[in-house]
Amino acid sequence: MKIEKKLENGCLTLKVEGRLDTNTSPELEGELKLDGVTEILFDFADLEYISSAGLRVLMGAQKAMMVSGGKMSIVSPNEMVKSVFDITGMSSIFTIV
Repeated sequence: MKIEKKLENGCLTLKVEGRLDTNTSPELEGELKLDGVTEILFDFADLEYISSAGLRVLMGAQKAMMVSGGKMSIVSPNEMVKSVFDITGMSSIFTIV
């Protein structure tokens, strides 16, 4: 998995490439330093696969943003990743653009 991280004006953008699974989810979780962050954008245009471990990281980020009054969005998931969100019911929890 490859992660490109950019923080600008309180918006943390994480472009994730490859697979987000049990082996790689701790790496993404480690990138979620949220001091001063008011918005998180997960760019999943190049994400090939997401497992329940990846969903857990996203749920944690969503919860942190809700508590702090911020917002979180998932941008450009491919059909396979979008279907995982749909099947698990997460598409009704996350803002997917």
